[in-house]
Amino acid sequence: MIYDFTTIMDRSGKDALAVDAIGSYVNWAVVPTAPKKGFTVIPMWVADMNFATVPTISQEIIKRAEHPAYGYYIPTKEYYDSIINWHEKRNGVTELKRKNIGYENGVLGCVSTAIQAFTTPGEKILLHSPTYIGFTHVLEDTGRAAELSPLKKDESGVWRMDYEDMDRRIRKNHIHLVILCSPHNPCGRVWEREELEKAMEIFRDNQCVVISDEIWSDILLNGHKHIPTQSISEDARNRTIAVYAPSKTFNLAGLIGSYHIIFNEYLRDRMRRQSEMSHYNSMNVLSMHALIGAHKPEGHLWVDELCAVLSKNINDAYEIIRNDFEGVEVSKPQGTYMLFLHCEEYCKKHGIGIDELIQRGWDVGVAWQQGAPFHDEWGIRMNLALPYSLVMEAMDRLTKYVFLK
Repeated sequence: MIYDFTTIMDRSGKDALAVDAIGSYVNWAVVPTAPKKGFTVIPMWVADMNFATVPTISQEIIKRAEHPAYGYYIPTKEYYDSIINWHEKRNGVTELKRKNIGYENGVLGCVSTAIQAFTTPGEKILLHSPTYIGFTHVLEDTGRAAELSPLKKDESGVWRMDYEDMDRRIRKNHIHLVILCSPHNPCGRVWEREELEKAMEIFRDNQCVVISDEIWSDILLNGHKHIPTQSISEDARNRTIAVYAPSKTFNLAGLIGSYHIIFNEYLRDRMRRQSEMSHYNSMNVLSMHALIGAHKPEGHLWVDELCAVLSKNINDAYEIIRNDFEGVEVSKPQGTYMLFLHCEEYCKKHGIGIDELIQRGWDVGVAWQQGAPFHDEWGIRMNLALPYSLVMEAMDRLTKYVFLK
């Protein structure tokens, strides 16, 4: 490999939520407690990566920062071209124009804008469960309610949509806005074309606007391919607000900077008007240059190598959990770098609660995340975007100190 994914990066003292917040208070999250004496922290709770990003990002930021003026600016042609070329090369998207791209202060900012543009307080919005915790927070903050359609595992342990349940819930609750997570967080499903076609038929028949969160679309494991929701059909293209960002792909969450793709003029006008009302949805100039640096040819290679590294991390951790942690359910993700464990059988067999199990991990430095906020009271979410040596160290600690026989 050309790029380094093996060095253990020291993030302490660098404002990293995943490391510096351990043992402290954060008003919107349950934070892992500090480990007991003798154990170092392995950060596995926040969905960012413990890898140095591709060097072209730093180079572009430094080059721009060296100019001593940081006044008002406009997004450049190079910024838009970088997005257009990225989607054409990686997702096969053609006919994407500058007018279809709009800036967003984060994917959740876009979700908030869409919710306010197309629903009123008190309305229900369809999501799948387990559910990304951020969606729950946005719905609560805007006075909307989540209508959850549970994903179900098939005989091979693969998470699937329940189309009959989705349709029934939409009709019963007169729902006109749905949130689709593709690839899915926290389950890691990369939806197949047929699955997306069936889902979009239901949304079409019920006249639903679709928010498609595709922030994980570059993080693909073991050869899986992302299919943009808007590519499913002409109808899907015209009823979908797709949201992307380089933040998950290149570890840029601290810079803030997402964007939506909207082909339908009506949806685009409504989103733009709602977004403008906050007078807040504006890009940081360094964020723009970071995206340009990320989408250079070096960024394509870096992502390809990253996905190979993450695939090995996921594959080996999955095998250990499946073979050695009796009573723990885990499905192998096809995308993202998250594992989602279901520990009900283990906890009941050993007579412990899920909070005690989670605390066992925290005590030995495995700083994983509670699954209850994702609508699985027996769940645990684990971030495996770490050097392989740390992933194996975490598995070793779980074997010795947490999932006791």
